[in-house]
Amino acid sequence: MEEIMSKHMANSVQGSGSSESITLSRDKPIQHSAKDAASLGAEALAAGNFPLAISQYTKAIATYPQAVDYYIKRSTAYTRTSPSDYASSLADAEVAVVLAHNRGKRESIAQAQLRRGIALFGLGRYGDAGKCFEWVKKMSPKEKSLLIWEAKVQGKLSGLESGDSKGEATVKEVPDADTEKAGADAKKAETARVSSEKAAAPKPSTPVASSETFATPPSKIRHEWYQSTDSVTVTLLAKGVPKDRATVDIQPSSLSISFPLPTGADYDFSLEPLFAPIDPSTSTHKIMSTKVEFVLKKATPGQKWHSLENPHALPATSDSTSPDPIPHAILNPKPAQDTPPAYPTSSRSGPKNWDKLAEDLTKKPAKKSDNDTKDATDAEAEDTYIDDDEDGGDPANAFFKKIFKDADPDTKRAMMKSYQESNGTALSTNWAEVGRGKVETSPPEGMVAKKWGE
Repeated sequence: MEEIMSKHMANSVQGSGSSESITLSRDKPIQHSAKDAASLGAEALAAGNFPLAISQYTKAIATYPQAVDYYIKRSTAYTRTSPSDYASSLADAEVAVVLAHNRGKRESIAQAQLRRGIALFGLGRYGDAGKCFEWVKKMSPKEKSLLIWEAKVQGKLSGLESGDSKGEATVKEVPDADTEKAGADAKKAETARVSSEKAAAPKPSTPVASSETFATPPSKIRHEWYQSTDSVTVTLLAKGVPKDRATVDIQPSSLSISFPLPTGADYDFSLEPLFAPIDPSTSTHKIMSTKVEFVLKKATPGQKWHSLENPHALPATSDSTSPDPIPHAILNPKPAQDTPPAYPTSSRSGPKNWDKLAEDLTKKPAKKSDNDTKDATDAEAEDTYIDDDEDGGDPANAFFKKIFKDADPDTKRAMMKSYQESNGTALSTNWAEVGRGKVETSPPEGMVAKKWGE
């Protein structure tokens, strides 16, 4: 008798048109059906079969209407259907927020608020979406996709006119969602589904299959770029990106794309800030089977990009204007210095103007027209005059040769040692100071000493 009843119960729960069959036995009681449905829903969500994922999570909620994760996953599936059902996604997300707050789980609260914000963004309620993302940041500051969604909200808000209702934030942190009604609705939907399956003609069950092949793991997705005189082409090497579920946002100073992965998570790629401004109205993108290609039109044709992103750019604000593509140093070069560079010196009286001293010493004395007679002053001038023609016209070399020639042995040693050890950057005549140790290289101000070949 028990065997006949067991077979009868197994036949009654096998829908003739369902995509899976559940057999009840002593080893698998009926209480496990919610977990089975949730597991099938997770597989369908990962495979991209979102209608089936919604059906399985509805079945799981009908059995266990207090499960926060079931509502979050079904909200995700509603968002990714084509076309997206943002209203249903928002309803599930708000029920999940209430249930998560009742249980006090921070992680569940953050995930529920994230799905709530995404649904509100899809409905055009950008101010409410931004508020939800603030609550997500409070609960889970390390949420990876949060920066992308915050940037999208800011982009939409900056384009609204003052007083636009889309920019207003009216949502409450804990919404007034009826959790009991949500569970009852799920039971009604499951009952209607079972009834319709019984009335339908028998159909062979089909395995859950992915509608698209994601051949590129997230860790191996990479990007390349090249440029022409008027555009920059960025290629994201990722196979199987779903065209109908990918979100692309091209702004004057940023580029971002987000699409779902087989695991159920979202892959986000963004470049912000770009090296230079672009024209979003003429920029394009194309999703292909093996890659995603972006053609970004330069706002300033002919400008050369040295990289995709500009790490030194200041964050863009709504009041700021586009940065000057030509560096300020090129447009406004520093004027030439009126004063000669200051060279290192060991003199206690301070640095000397060697250029002026060399010029004075190499200046030829004025010739006399009075019968070639010279007074004492003229004779002194002749003695101090240095003929720089012997050194190729370089008065500095002639001057230093003059000093070295007339110097005592200690002064000569000081000059040779300081000049050689400092690599020609210092010249001292004080042997008492130079003889104490090695004379370090001291390049002029604004210059850097480098070894040969660097």
